[in-house]
Amino acid sequence: MTAGSRTSNARKGLGVAIALFSALLINSATRAQAPRSAESAVIAALLPGEWQLRATNSASPTRILCLHDMRTLVQVAHTGASCAHSVIVDTPEMTTVYYTCHGQGNGQTTLRIETARLVQIDSQGVRAREPFALAYEARRIGECSSPTAAPHPR
Repeated sequence: MTAGSRTSNARKGLGVAIALFSALLINSATRAQAPRSAESAVIAALLPGEWQLRATNSASPTRILCLHDMRTLVQVAHTGASCAHSVIVDTPEMTTVYYTCHGQGNGQTTLRIETARLVQIDSQGVRAREPFALAYEARRIGECSSPTAAPHPR
């Protein structure tokens, strides 16, 4: 093997190493920025059952929901719709989730937990091509009184 071919092979090896290192960096950055599913510390801490939602920014009537899947609180403006969720912020006290419901709109909701039975909900987005902004105090009031539950978001 000549000195020139050794140099050429070394360059090729270095080029391969740089390419692999670059691919690893790009893959790591992509994973770090990829949205997470709607499983969060706040949602996991909430107790299923009958929940009372009282509007804090309007005179809207109080809503009562039987919840088995606590992710329903993320999309209170799109209850029953099949939506995709991405967790944006997740701490033990607060989570912010962006969601989109194909053909029905989208929203961004922040849940701030006070206890496993009390959570503040702040949600904005678009429903039926109209903007919405909702704020609720959600309180667990007991077990579900009816055997039917609110539809589960997806």
